[in-house]
Amino acid sequence: MNSVELKTVNELAQYAFYIPAYQRGYRWTIQEVEDLLNDIYEFTPREINDSSEKTWYCLQPVVVKHLQEQTYEVIDGQQRLTTAYLILYYLNQDFVEKKRDKLFTLDYETRPDSKRFLQHPEEATDSCIDFYFIHQAYTAIENWFEEHEQIPTFDKNDFRSKFKFHTKVIWYETTEENPITVFTRLNIGKISLTNAELIKALFLNSSNFRATNQDEMRRRQIEIATEWDQIENAFQNDKFWYFLCNKPVCDNRIEFIFDLMNNSNDCDPYSTFRFFSTKLVGKNESDMKAAWEEIQGYYQRFTEWYHNRELYHKIGFLLTVGIVDIKELYYHSSTQRKSCFVAYIDDLIKKYYKNQPLLDLNYENKETRSVLLLYNILTMLQNEHDASYFPFNNYKLDKWDIEHIASRKDARSVPTPNRKNWLDDARCYIDQDQSDGPDLIRRIDEMLFSASYEQDVFSPLFMMI
Repeated sequence: MNSVELKTVNELAQYAFYIPAYQRGYRWTIQEVEDLLNDIYEFTPREINDSSEKTWYCLQPVVVKHLQEQTYEVIDGQQRLTTAYLILYYLNQDFVEKKRDKLFTLDYETRPDSKRFLQHPEEATDSCIDFYFIHQAYTAIENWFEEHEQIPTFDKNDFRSKFKFHTKVIWYETTEENPITVFTRLNIGKISLTNAELIKALFLNSSNFRATNQDEMRRRQIEIATEWDQIENAFQNDKFWYFLCNKPVCDNRIEFIFDLMNNSNDCDPYSTFRFFSTKLVGKNESDMKAAWEEIQGYYQRFTEWYHNRELYHKIGFLLTVGIVDIKELYYHSSTQRKSCFVAYIDDLIKKYYKNQPLLDLNYENKETRSVLLLYNILTMLQNEHDASYFPFNNYKLDKWDIEHIASRKDARSVPTPNRKNWLDDARCYIDQDQSDGPDLIRRIDEMLFSASYEQDVFSPLFMMI
């Protein structure tokens, strides 16, 4: 089973890395090298609450497959590993040889003399294009340090410490038989190592389970994997997904829950993974179980909203318009009785429109769209004979225009029980100064008086209005 963990750059020193022929050669530009150096320089480790650890800079995933002893085949991440090696090599030059740190090794299948060249990357060579880019990167590292050593506040030892002990790679070890298949999937975009994929590996890590019986441990792993798939499959229903979210996401929609749970202030791409790594790595089975139950709690709450027609429409409206954050809704839903929660979301809608000049709305007004959406939703909810659900997925994916939101192109679009109210509403907007205004009002009044709203009499009046 695939496993994932965090390793400091210093911990990589024990390994030998084999770069297979299917990998492209080293191609990092000077700008990419300088960006990495700047990121580490600007990063400041800080204390983590309720922990003896500090925050770290994340070098993103390195995907490997174990070959023998301490040797690993690199499936993805060799560009980062090579650059990290070059930085370590440069920092090592501050010491006499016997005092230098041991460095990990890199061996390129297509470059038999790569090991020898990497022992002296400062030496220029035109023997191959890979060595040209490696030497160029090393020269960029030399120049960067020379420039920064002119800054009075720059501390090379502090940089060395941050890079070795507070910079980590996401170590993703695969057990798949064919590493080329993994490489292909990662590089043609069919899958990627998202936060969700990495977090799944954390939950299924065998060290999370106390069971001494291999079959029992496997059973528990399958339970979590099955429940994971159930949540992901539910989110793959666009009707459910776009009720909760405004952004199109194709894969790993379960990550939506993980992002909601992540309470860190970091904004890097793997912040959510690091949040869960802190929660799970080195903890016991009960900690893992509690974290998983919290994830299930989010999913069950969202499912409850989805299957309650009133909550579905009102919450869907609030989230679509952006009146409230889903975290706030989740908090109130979890801490209040249902009647109080409904009153709370009703109040949110009322307050939002309290100071809105509704009589001044027009097609150019940005609030017109939300008002018509609310009108549609409330009309549906007030109809006792209507059990349909507003299609938030169509509304968002098809980018309905204003006319579509409040579309009434056919008399059949107004259910018979609703026709009296529809005529009452329409009557208020008929301009009596127009030539056909008085006649329309007369016809409406006659139908309201007769209380006869059959299709054959209602449809002609509908079309006139």
